[in-house]
Amino acid sequence: MGLYRNNLYICTMKKMILFAAGLLVTASLSAQQPTGATFKSEAANDSVTAVNPIDTLNTEDKFTKIVLFDNHTWSYMDMGRPVINDNLYLEHWDTTAIHSYRGYPLDSIPEEVDLLLADSLHNYCPPIVGKVRSEYKFRRTREHQGIDIPLQYGDTVRAAFDGVVRFRGGGRQTGGYGNLVVLRHANGLETYYGHLSKSIVNIGELVKAGEVVGYGGSTGRSTGPHLHFETRYKGQTFDPQRLIDFETGTLRDSIITLKKHYYNIYSHYGQSDEESLTASQHITHTIKSGDTLGGLAAKYNTTIANICKLNNISRSTILSVGRRLIVR
Repeated sequence: MGLYRNNLYICTMKKMILFAAGLLVTASLSAQQPTGATFKSEAANDSVTAVNPIDTLNTEDKFTKIVLFDNHTWSYMDMGRPVINDNLYLEHWDTTAIHSYRGYPLDSIPEEVDLLLADSLHNYCPPIVGKVRSEYKFRRTREHQGIDIPLQYGDTVRAAFDGVVRFRGGGRQTGGYGNLVVLRHANGLETYYGHLSKSIVNIGELVKAGEVVGYGGSTGRSTGPHLHFETRYKGQTFDPQRLIDFETGTLRDSIITLKKHYYNIYSHYGQSDEESLTASQHITHTIKSGDTLGGLAAKYNTTIANICKLNNISRSTILSVGRRLIVR
């Protein structure tokens, strides 16, 4: 099924390029020259009264195609090279580490920052469309710092925004992520694409939103094929659903205002700013052998009922060692 989708996408894209080329030729003939005028290719001086695109060829530059016409001429076609700000994407640039901002202090990040996500020069495409199976939250004994969307083996996974490949790796190098691609974007944002069966981009490669970066799989710490997708700003994770409605594939807004209290595993899309701020200030406790709800309530000057409510548990819940509970 995944291979069928990939082949269908390739065929569709070729048809779209040919259609666009036809539109450009028509516009050139009608707008730039009088009736009966000719179109000239890049390769020949022959003049013809009508030309139709019939095929495309790749060049060394993936953002430039050669369009072949039915009169045995050809022309270059610009596919649109992404606009990347060198200063932003080179900050803390490290192609050997998954997290290049490790150790970067949260205090160095502004209380609020506006990130431009998409406009006439910056593109967007959903990495994949589907229902979020596992959200940005604390899961079992660890933080789940992204979202999981089920897919089929071999499904195409696409770049969400224009960017540059900062990291690509797999196996022991990435641990639970499995085959992983990390893209750095023009606004300082990074997106992570994990559990891929295969990645097809290279470190330092410029990619356009919608370009395939890899194929769906279940590598790393995974119980079935899905995409693990993360969003980070200067190393700080936040809920990707603040940016994208994954069920419809739509971008929620062209600009997002990131607030410092968003960089917390208890801050989620759908909360009010007051709720998010309160959630980000929670005090947590990691369960150790011998811990009880009564003991935790006394230690943190709260009640058993409040601990149960904050963690959606009951008084009879078994406290597993290593589990993290919100206590206040």
